[in-house]
Amino acid sequence: MSRQSQPLFNDVEWQPVIDAIAAADNIVLITHCNPDGDGIGSQLALYDALTETGKSVTMFNFDGVPRIYTFLEHADAVGRGQWLAEKSGGDLIIALDCGSKGRLGMPDTFYDGAKLLNIDHHASNQLFGDINLVDARYCATGAMIFDLLIAMRLPISKATAGAIYTAVLTDTASFRLANATAAVYRMAAELIDAGAEPWPISVSVYESRPLAGLKMMSACLDTLEVRDQGRSAWVHISREMYESTGADVEDTEGLIDYARSIDSVEVAVFIRCDERRENCWKVSFRGKTWVDVGALAASLGGGGHTYASGCLMRGSFDEVHSTIEQAVSKIFA
Repeated sequence: MSRQSQPLFNDVEWQPVIDAIAAADNIVLITHCNPDGDGIGSQLALYDALTETGKSVTMFNFDGVPRIYTFLEHADAVGRGQWLAEKSGGDLIIALDCGSKGRLGMPDTFYDGAKLLNIDHHASNQLFGDINLVDARYCATGAMIFDLLIAMRLPISKATAGAIYTAVLTDTASFRLANATAAVYRMAAELIDAGAEPWPISVSVYESRPLAGLKMMSACLDTLEVRDQGRSAWVHISREMYESTGADVEDTEGLIDYARSIDSVEVAVFIRCDERRENCWKVSFRGKTWVDVGALAASLGGGGHTYASGCLMRGSFDEVHSTIEQAVSKIFA
């Protein structure tokens, strides 16, 4: 990456972040449970850049790296599960792309003796860090890492470029959302110049679905219902569907986009059972033009962005569906 690179935003105060990193001897990078492309991409990009400076850096998440992102360099270095030690082992923990401390999945003892740095682009972020750099203008946390590395005057290697490109690709729905601005495209071009390979990345992320995933897609689309005079579309996944198709939670990635793609739809709703807990449902929302689904999710105890958000709900499927139905219908009343 050329040193003439321009950040996406010139008014971000990165110095507290830079100072915290400089002062740390051991850094732990972590992202949210059930990590997506932005969480993993941001984590791997920052890991690559910081280790190149000689920093001692560890990566650890509650859940493992999804299959479609294991092609990224250093993906095999990410630890997973419950941290067995009494504390993280780091004097600086950097949480990436996570709106709340609880979504990291770690016990309170994990944070003992460490400074917690929170870098995120969710407007609903709970500002849970000792240092918080939260900016909802960014299309992805990966784009924030791009600007951070410019502020730190660090070069972007091929591995870092590929990780950031993956983060941005997935959180902009392949550069199709309104957050894919001209500046984002210019950043993508710089990442490609630095070694990111768009076609192999796209194949790994979007064209490597197992047969069980296609069976799950078919079963999920069979649940499609259109409500609110065609303005909302709903799909869901039950525990029985996992069992009958042989698919897992990773195979549900992107299914909500089929509901949003219907021409009249403004809000897509995807309800899937929590794979670990009974009567617990993970709900995702996607907006198309004018509906703020971040506000919709917030009204149900969740959060997110204007066009993509989610929440966790408890109860029977019918109870959860009814509660969401009422909240969505109010938008179109």
